[in-house]
Amino acid sequence: MGRETGISRRALIAGLGAAALLSRPRHARADTPPADAPAPPEKPFVIDLAARGRRTGTAGGTIRTLIAKARDVRYLSVYGYTRLVGYDADLQLRPDLLERVDVEGGRFTFTLRQGHRWSDGHPFTSEDFRYYWEDVANEKALSPEGPPAFFLVDGKPPQVDFLDPVTIRYSWDRPNPMFLPALAAPRDPLIYRPAHYLKTVHARYLGKEAADAKAKALKLRGWAALHNRLDDNYELNNPDCPTLQGWVPRTRSPATRFRFERNRSYHRVDTAGTQLPYVDTIVMDVASQGLLVAKTNAGEADLMFRGLSMPDIPSLKEGEKAHQYRTNLWPVARGSEIALYPNLTTQDSGWRALNRDVRYRHALSLAIDRRTLNNTLLFGLGTEGNDTIVSDSPLYAPELRTLNAGYDPARASHLLDEIGLTGRDGSGIRLMRDGRAMELVVDSDGEAEMVLDALLLITEFWREIGIRLVTKPQERTNLHRRSVGGMTVMVAAQGLDLAVPTAIMPPTELSPAQPEHYTWPLWSANVESRGKSGERCDIPEVQRLLDLDRQWRDTDDAEKQAAIWREMLMNHAQNTWVIGTVAGALQPVVGADRLVNLPKRALYSWDPTALIGVQRLDEVFWDKAADTRAEVR
Repeated sequence: MGRETGISRRALIAGLGAAALLSRPRHARADTPPADAPAPPEKPFVIDLAARGRRTGTAGGTIRTLIAKARDVRYLSVYGYTRLVGYDADLQLRPDLLERVDVEGGRFTFTLRQGHRWSDGHPFTSEDFRYYWEDVANEKALSPEGPPAFFLVDGKPPQVDFLDPVTIRYSWDRPNPMFLPALAAPRDPLIYRPAHYLKTVHARYLGKEAADAKAKALKLRGWAALHNRLDDNYELNNPDCPTLQGWVPRTRSPATRFRFERNRSYHRVDTAGTQLPYVDTIVMDVASQGLLVAKTNAGEADLMFRGLSMPDIPSLKEGEKAHQYRTNLWPVARGSEIALYPNLTTQDSGWRALNRDVRYRHALSLAIDRRTLNNTLLFGLGTEGNDTIVSDSPLYAPELRTLNAGYDPARASHLLDEIGLTGRDGSGIRLMRDGRAMELVVDSDGEAEMVLDALLLITEFWREIGIRLVTKPQERTNLHRRSVGGMTVMVAAQGLDLAVPTAIMPPTELSPAQPEHYTWPLWSANVESRGKSGERCDIPEVQRLLDLDRQWRDTDDAEKQAAIWREMLMNHAQNTWVIGTVAGALQPVVGADRLVNLPKRALYSWDPTALIGVQRLDEVFWDKAADTRAEVR
């Protein structure tokens, strides 16, 4: 995948250093299980913490955290971040569960770790990959749409060979640069499954009649529903499902407290031979969203970040001394905290014509006083400008943030006059070409408080240039339904999610190749359905984005990919497809004072950092663990 991936072509990369040659940890933990019980692989992933400025830890203890609803336990599979390949803290792509990866053109060869086992002690082998490929991804009852899109090149799946118990090969006719980044995604696509566990309910192995009978005994429609219920490495609701993650679920829903225990088959150890994760237990307590800050302030959590936001920082700081925690402030890697998406495919022909006029989009951008938004919403600490990548990305250029993004209401009014929007009604609101007053309805997620607060200010800014903004907050599912139906005129939401990219990360979010993009939902539907629904893109500048996205997919040359990224980003800055406002929010990441190896500062995002995932929660430990809460009763 080129130099930036950390995984080289024509070479087997272990990604471990010399310590990876150890066949067994040198020093056993005090609680090391018997030889016939689960244990690390023969060649574990040896972590040199000192090389990264971290401390080697001691085992034991419990981390408490809070969640707003029971289903949020699934986020542990996000920020626990155990992947076949994953990003490190420097956003380099490295083998993780895999011992090594060999990439040559369109051929990817995975080598598993000898002796690696599932959490129940059963061997983790190529059979688990075969089961997924043949019995899940290509089984219509379980995967009606077939394998995920990242498996397809020119619409064709790979040839998959299971060469021996520890070797799997995926082969395409040409490079597939989507493949490895997809495996490192915040939500693991899990291209393997615990075959020994799931075969017991699969029709191919049990017989359809017997498999359906098992399902009906549990009042389920058929064997596929039962399989889906048991196949639970993401949702974490089935304690019986073997896992490779750092902590194994021990609580079944419904519950208000969920317990996870250390996986004794986990594949990572430190240089002293201590098996990770250091912390034995994670406990998640369910609390209402409105109480998360207060409970954190009161010291009822040892680690908290989801459910907290920048406005909560003063309250969190107040409780630090009394309850012995610290509030770390991590920059949020997002293109814009509040972005406005003019729908170029809206059903309303009058608004569609305006939204497609670059002068109109520039006028709306120039009429926003971003300094006021920054001071009001982000304490003046944000970065004002377009919805684009952040400066931590190697692809960043300052003009991407500033082009067409200054505050110039006079220029904005001139552009609207130039379009022909010179007529006004009695209240000073401009008239559209069809005589309607320019009452611009902006749909938004009703739960996004910062977005709603920003719209109140933007309403005043746009009123000065003769446009009346009408806010329409709603439930998120309904917002998406309206968008894909072409019913929205403009949507207010958070901006670019992948805002700290490297060249090898897919630029899908910058074109209609992304499903359900608010700026061009009908074009996105057309791309996703391969022309069966939606509308074909008919704007040359957006078509260029689609062409560039295809070019990126056609190469594994990182330099070419970087050039493609830069052209796509500049295309956005020049055309203002999305109107950005202010970026650079700070995410409070609260950690108990005695939790070691939790960074004071790191980038926080969904993609690519998997929230705090790339910072490795399995490396966090309690200082003087014997003196801390080692058990939650």
